[in-house]
Amino acid sequence: MHESIMEQLWQTSHLQGGNLAYVEQLFETYLTDPNAVPEEWRSYFDRLPSVDGYKGRDVSHASIRQQFEHISKNQRFLATGGVPASATADADKKQIRVLQLINAFRFRGHQEAKLDPLGVWNRPPVEDLDPAFHELTEADHDLEFQTGSLCFGAETMRLRDIVDGLRETYCGSIGAEYMHIVDTRRKRWFQQRMEPVKSRPNFEARTRKHLLERLTAAEGLEKYLGSRYPGVKRFGLEGGESLIPCLDELIQRAGSYGAKEVVVGMAHRGRLNVLVNTLGKNPKELFDEFEGKKLADSGSGDVKYHQGFSSNVMTDGGEIHLALAFNPSHLEIVSPVVVGSVRARQTRRDDKDGAQCVPIVMHGDASFAGQGVVMETLQMSQTRGYGIGGTIHVVINNQVGFTTSKQEDARSTEYCTDVAKMIQAPILHVNADDPEAVYFVTQMAMDYRHEFKEDVVIDLVCYRRRGHNEADEPAATQPLMYEKIRGLKTTRAIYAEKLIADGVITEEESKQTELEYRDALDKGDHVVKSLVKEPNKDLYVDWTPYLGHEWTAKCKSSVSLRTIQKLGKKLTALPEGFSVQRQVSKIVSDREKMTAGALPINWGYGEVMAYATLLDEGHPIRITGQDVGRGTFSHRHAVLHNQKDGSTHISLEHIAEDQPKFEIYDSLLSEEAVMAFEYGYSTTSPSGLVVWEAQFGDFSNGAQVVIDQFLTSGEHKWGRLCGLTLLLPHGYEGQGPEHSSARLERFLQLSAEHNIQVCVPTTPSQVFHMLRRQVKRPLRKPLVAITPKSLLRHKEATSDLEDLTSGTFKTVLPEKEPSDPKKVTRLILCSGKVYFDLLERKKNDERDDVAIVRIEQLYPFPGDDLDELLSQYTKLKHVVWCQEEPMNQGAWYCSQHHMRNALYRLNPKLYLQYAGRDASAAPACGHMSVHLKEQKKLVNDAFEI
Repeated sequence: MHESIMEQLWQTSHLQGGNLAYVEQLFETYLTDPNAVPEEWRSYFDRLPSVDGYKGRDVSHASIRQQFEHISKNQRFLATGGVPASATADADKKQIRVLQLINAFRFRGHQEAKLDPLGVWNRPPVEDLDPAFHELTEADHDLEFQTGSLCFGAETMRLRDIVDGLRETYCGSIGAEYMHIVDTRRKRWFQQRMEPVKSRPNFEARTRKHLLERLTAAEGLEKYLGSRYPGVKRFGLEGGESLIPCLDELIQRAGSYGAKEVVVGMAHRGRLNVLVNTLGKNPKELFDEFEGKKLADSGSGDVKYHQGFSSNVMTDGGEIHLALAFNPSHLEIVSPVVVGSVRARQTRRDDKDGAQCVPIVMHGDASFAGQGVVMETLQMSQTRGYGIGGTIHVVINNQVGFTTSKQEDARSTEYCTDVAKMIQAPILHVNADDPEAVYFVTQMAMDYRHEFKEDVVIDLVCYRRRGHNEADEPAATQPLMYEKIRGLKTTRAIYAEKLIADGVITEEESKQTELEYRDALDKGDHVVKSLVKEPNKDLYVDWTPYLGHEWTAKCKSSVSLRTIQKLGKKLTALPEGFSVQRQVSKIVSDREKMTAGALPINWGYGEVMAYATLLDEGHPIRITGQDVGRGTFSHRHAVLHNQKDGSTHISLEHIAEDQPKFEIYDSLLSEEAVMAFEYGYSTTSPSGLVVWEAQFGDFSNGAQVVIDQFLTSGEHKWGRLCGLTLLLPHGYEGQGPEHSSARLERFLQLSAEHNIQVCVPTTPSQVFHMLRRQVKRPLRKPLVAITPKSLLRHKEATSDLEDLTSGTFKTVLPEKEPSDPKKVTRLILCSGKVYFDLLERKKNDERDDVAIVRIEQLYPFPGDDLDELLSQYTKLKHVVWCQEEPMNQGAWYCSQHHMRNALYRLNPKLYLQYAGRDASAAPACGHMSVHLKEQKKLVNDAFEI
C-alpha cells in the first residue's frame, strides 16, 4: 500500500524527480504526527484515498497482533463462561480493561464533550469514561499498557497519557459519533483522522486569519443590518457565525476534489448572511429588498429570506457554480428538492460517483428532529433511483425551536441528529464558538463524503442571540438562557482575543478587518473575494429556449407510421432465453398485434409508445413512483422480469445505441420526499420528461406541501420553471374513500395565471399526444394528469394507429360517432371515466337527441375550443355537467363558471345543471352496493333532469 501512495505522488507533476525523496520523508512524518508537517501538506495527505480504512499507513504488526489476541481472549471468555487461564494474570486483565476504556471513549466520549457554548447543558457523567468503571485504579495510571489500535503515541503508553489523549480527542470541542457505523473501514478512517492530532490540528497563521476574516464578515453583516434596519425580520445568524467559515471551507474543499457545481439548501436562519458572504449577492440588492423595492418585473415575488440565488466562485480546483435553492417556510422540504436537483446535474454530466456535483443542506435543530421528510430524504440516500454520492448536512443547532427549548418537548432522542443514525451517517457535533474545531470537522465531513460517497452530518452547536426573529423578545419564554446569552462575547470576539494572545494578529489589525468590511457594505461592494465576476456560463442550466411562450404554443406531437412500426418492434423484442410470466407474455403479444394494426391500441401501448418516440427524438425520460415498472394496475410493464433467474429487461433502454438516458425506478414508500426530489430534478432538466406517478391519486395528499409551495406557485413566486408531470390514477369504481379520488378539486383551486395544466385524458391517443406535447412544446409548465384505472383495458377506451400518426392532444373531445347536431337537444358535458358510463346509457336507450362532450383539459380552460365544438348545436334545450365526484369536489365548483360563459356565448337562455353525487365530507362511499346505486342515479340524472 505504501508503494501505491508513492506512485500517486510520483504521478503529480510538481512532485517528480528530486522532490520525491523530500515528499516521501514528509509523508513518513505525517504518518507518525500529522501536526509535524505544514498544513498545506497535511491537507494534501488527508485527501489521499484510503485502502481498507488505512491512509497509506504501514500498520504496526504489534498492534494488529494485539487486536487478534484481544478478540481471541474475548471469544474464549464467552465460550467458557469465565476468564480463561491465559488471561488470569492481573496484568492481562488490566490490559483488556484498557482496551475497553479506549473503546468507551470512541463510543461515548461525545457525551462529555464541551459542545455547548452557553455552558447550560446538564449532562450526567458517563461512567464508561471513568477508568475506575473498568477496574483501573489510581495506581494503574503510571503503568504502561499496549495501546492496540489507538492512533496516537507509541505502542505502549502510560495509562495517564492514554486517558489524557482520549479526552483531548473525544471530549473537547468536538463530539464525534461514528462507532454506530457497521463498516470497520469507516470507523478506522475517523480514528486515523482524529486521534493522531487529538482533534486539534495546528493551523497556520494564514488559515487562522482567514477564519477571523470570515467570522468578521458574518458578524459584520448582522450588525450592519441591525443598525440600519432595526426590528425588521431577517432571521439573523448571531450566535451561529461559524456557519460562514464552515460553508466557505466546504465549497473550497469540494472544488479541490474537482466539483463543478454545489447546490445549497437552507431555511431562514442565516440565509441572508449566506447570500451575501458565501454566494456573493451584492449587498445593495439586499438593502433594496429591505426597503421594499420591487425587483421582479412579474409574479408575486417572495420575502427576502425565501429567495434563491446563483453565482460562480473560484477554488483551488477551479471555478464552481453555486446554486441556493428557493425555499418556503416548510423548512425541511427543501432537502429532497436539493438532492433532486443534484441528481439531475449529475445525470447531465454523467457524474457517476457524485464528485462533480455536491449537495450541502443546512437544517435547524428542531426541524431536523421534528419533520418526517428528513427521514424520508435520508432513506432515499443510498437507493438506486435517488442516490447522489452523499449529502453534507449542517445542522444550525440553536438549542431552541421557535420557543420550544426543553429537550423532552422537542424530541425523544438525546440529539436532534439521531435520526441520521438510521443510515449509519457519521455525526460530528462541534462547539460553534471554537472556529478551528468547526474548520476541522468541516474538512473531515467533505473528505468523508468524497471517500465513501455517503451522507455526513455536522451538528453546529450554537445559540440564537435574538429571538426567533428580530421582533421577538426571547426572554419571555427562555429567561435563563437569554440571561446567559446577554453576557456572552461573540464568536468573533472570542477568536480575535485568542489570535491576539497567540501573536497571530494585533488588536489594531482585528479592528481594521471590521472597518474594511463595513466600508465595503457602505459602498455596496461584493464582499466575497473568490466571486467570479465573469462566470463560465457553461456551468449553468440553460432555460432561455423555454421563456416567453404562451401556453397555447403549438407543436407537432404526431409521429410517422414507419417510426411507430420500427419502435413497436423494439418494444416487444426480448433477449434470447428471456422467460416472461404468462399474463405478461400476452401483453407483449398483444402489443405486437397493435403495432401491426391487428388490434386497437390500449392505454399501455399509447403511453409506452410516447416514451419510445421521445427517446428516439433525443429527449431523456425519468419515471418514478411506488409501482411504475409494472404499473399499479398492470398496464405499463416497462420493466420485464425473467421468470428463470429474476433478471430484468427494459426495452425502452434499447431504442437506439446513442439514445438519451431512460430511468424508471420503483420508489420507496414516500410521496412527499419523492415528489419533492422529482420537482428538484425537473427544475434542472428542462429538455426531458420527468414523471412521478402516485400508486393511487389520493396518495398525492402526502405531498401536498410540494404541490402548494413549489409545483403550483414556484414560477409565480420565484420565476422558477418546471415541467414535472404527475400521473394520478382517479376513478369511482367502488374502492372506497381512499382509492377513488385524486382530489382534482384541489389542483383546480390552485390553478391561476396559467401556472399548471390539469388534464383528464380518456383515450390512448390522448395520453400519447399529451405526454409528447409536454416535452415538444417550447414551454415548461407542470402537468397534472388525472389518469384512469378501469379504462386501462376498457373495450371502448381504445385508439387506432392513425390516431398517433396524425392530430395532437385535443382539449375537448366529441363522441367517436356523434349524433346529428340538428337533432341534439340535450348536451352532457363531462370529464374522465364517467363518459363511458354515459355513452353506454345513450347507446342502450338509442338517444340520438343527446350529445356527450368530454373536456379533456380543465385548466387552462379551453374556452375557444369548447366554443368551436358547441357552435354546431343550435337547438339545445338542456345542458348538464355530469361528474362522479361529490358536488363539493371534482371540477364542478372550480370550472362551472367557464362552462356557463361558453353557454352564454352560444345562447344566453341556456342554463347549466348539475348531475353527480351529493356534497360529501368523504371522497366516496365504502360499500359497493351504495356506490352502484349512486353511480346509476347520477347517470340517470344526466339524461333526465
